[in-house]
Amino acid sequence: MSKHTTLLSCLTLGLALAFGAAHGQSTRTPARSADYIVAVVNNELVTQIEVDQRLQRLKDDLRRANTAAPPEDELRRQALRDLIDERVQVTWARESGLKADDLEVDRAVANIASANKMTVEQFRARLRDEGMDYQRLRANLRDQLLAERAREREVPGRIKISDSEVENFIEAKRGQAGATQTLNIAQILVSVPDGAAADLVAQRQARADEALRRLRAGESFAAVAREMSDDSAGRERGGELGSRPVDRLPDLFVEAVKPLAVGAVVTAPVRSGAGFHVLKLLERSEAIATATQTRASHILLRPGASLSADAAARRLGELREQIAAGKRRFDEVARSVSEDGSAAQGGDLGWANPGAFVPEFEEVMNRLPVGSLSEPFQSRFGVHLLQVTDRRQVPVDIRQLREQARNALREQKYESAYTEWIDELRARAYIEMREPPQ
Repeated sequence: MSKHTTLLSCLTLGLALAFGAAHGQSTRTPARSADYIVAVVNNELVTQIEVDQRLQRLKDDLRRANTAAPPEDELRRQALRDLIDERVQVTWARESGLKADDLEVDRAVANIASANKMTVEQFRARLRDEGMDYQRLRANLRDQLLAERAREREVPGRIKISDSEVENFIEAKRGQAGATQTLNIAQILVSVPDGAAADLVAQRQARADEALRRLRAGESFAAVAREMSDDSAGRERGGELGSRPVDRLPDLFVEAVKPLAVGAVVTAPVRSGAGFHVLKLLERSEAIATATQTRASHILLRPGASLSADAAARRLGELREQIAAGKRRFDEVARSVSEDGSAAQGGDLGWANPGAFVPEFEEVMNRLPVGSLSEPFQSRFGVHLLQVTDRRQVPVDIRQLREQARNALREQKYESAYTEWIDELRARAYIEMREPPQ
């Protein structure tokens, strides 16, 4: 394999966009036969190379999640849908006067170069060597930033939560083993892919039954979890999820362990959309009238057209080593490379109550001791490097309970609000699908 091929493989999602991704008719060059136009969205083109790159990104995401991939035709349709959705969001962002300034784009370019162990100058030279348009790459990155900004501006405002919903949420959680309860549950997850055939479902259930049989025979839950669980993060902790208020646990789990004594295991695997769960109740306690607030800082890299999630994680891993060795300060790195709004504050997120962040971020934060650094991890917003700087106990009052309820309800409603908005944008957009050239 040539050095050029190796480089392009490292960029994964990318640089070939420069051949086909266009931003305005005046800058477009004719699509080559290998990069034909598959759709026109308003004044933007979607090309076959972009679909191929997004398809690879979806496959990579499924691989990292240890999830079986659906048929390739289905994934390819999803890749095209995602690209069309991005185009209509960019149109909306421009019409709404949203902008991504040159400094933000410069930072994104620098992150791509660093992830591939190059300076920006070396990166631009390689683009020239490959016949790729640097300005078109910048335009693509700017669109990625605009689409993200459009979502951040429009979707939260569409989520309406009434006072009665908040009160009903609090009351309902009190009825589910009590909203004041905290549970520590361990799980062994045997995953089942979406749409799995009946024989595969039966095989996965048999594996869960085998895990339960070994536990009843006296084997350690932690040992069986490390060997058999498909939950990679929990597997490292012997399946332990950590102490959480019941309103931060799946209702399915809360109901399953409600009749259990501490130390007991469920009588049968619990079925969910993710697969089969073998659960053990490690601890049950009534929460005292305080809550743990956490102060944390983070560095965010947003994977996109020219930066894969794997490359972003590698880059953050290198930065983590430098910070841990004392060669660089966390706040200085955050100011120079983070793509989050907290970059200006050195990544500082301030004091946060439980439920303030999305679950995949908060779970990592809650496991970190004060003063420690996380490994790079991914959320719906991108790839993060996280540092917990302090924790404190604060009194919990009804106002805070209501705030936590609103956060949980907002999280539940986000996806439907986003889908509704995208459907509206699609309905207003000019979308023309093109057949492949003969």
